[in-house]
Amino acid sequence: MWQPEPDWVALPGGSGTSTVGVWRTALGGRAVVVKRLGAPQPGDPAALTEPGHSGYWRREADVLLTGLATATPGLRSVAGSVEEDAEGITIIRDWVEDAASSGLFLALSIGRFAGAQLGRPRFLAQHLMRDRLDRLARRGGWPTLARTTVADVADHLWVRREVMLDLLDGLPQVPQHGDPTALNLPGRDGDDAVAIDWGTLGHGPVGGDLGYLSLSSREEFEPLFDAYLLGLPEEVADRDAVLLGAQVVAVYTALSRAEWALARVTGGEGALAGKYRHPSVAPHLRALQRTFGHMEALLQI
Repeated sequence: MWQPEPDWVALPGGSGTSTVGVWRTALGGRAVVVKRLGAPQPGDPAALTEPGHSGYWRREADVLLTGLATATPGLRSVAGSVEEDAEGITIIRDWVEDAASSGLFLALSIGRFAGAQLGRPRFLAQHLMRDRLDRLARRGGWPTLARTTVADVADHLWVRREVMLDLLDGLPQVPQHGDPTALNLPGRDGDDAVAIDWGTLGHGPVGGDLGYLSLSSREEFEPLFDAYLLGLPEEVADRDAVLLGAQVVAVYTALSRAEWALARVTGGEGALAGKYRHPSVAPHLRALQRTFGHMEALLQI
């Protein structure tokens, strides 16, 4: 049975469906990160074995094996190796130092990456937002939000989610990282950001990565939007398409995260409203507040 070495230092980031754990260590004097992916077992969700699904278990390993993102514009991967066995996959990659990049630089970078040519490998995610909302639908949607002040808006947007997903499908489909946060894009190599987690790499609506990034960036949406457009090749999409893609992804992601955070604390004593300042809830509610302007725009559609 595979086991980490006793002297490896455990790192955050091991909560994915197939992720067994993530550790930092040194090999031959070189600082590296070891990530272990567990192969799907009987009874696991079928999506784990579907190459185009957002939850495909071995996508990050396939990205490294093919070298697909080693020279892409805007975002790139670092050197790494992949070791497979009957129980799963061990990924070993170089440690990436935190460059403390601004949200503006990251927005510019993901805009440039949206103009990359990835081809059509089978393992790329194809319907990231739809997959995420389908998973929520199987769990009942956003029931906890029905007990908050955004209940009516959340209900309206949940009922119309298929309309919004169809709008996303109608936008130009571009390369997207799928989980562009400062934690996942820590490094810098010249004019490019260095990403460390490629488990959701695929094609999606232009502006989608921007909407996702905007939820965790210090900067306001407008300058991030301008930076993304500056990096995006002109022939890929116009401003309106980028704005719509960003708005839909930001709103539905923020609402889903708020639902998740509130549902985790709802079983405790006291009124739900009294838990809004809980440290595991407050950041998600602040991010949700940042999308109110986007919500208003979507309510007009």
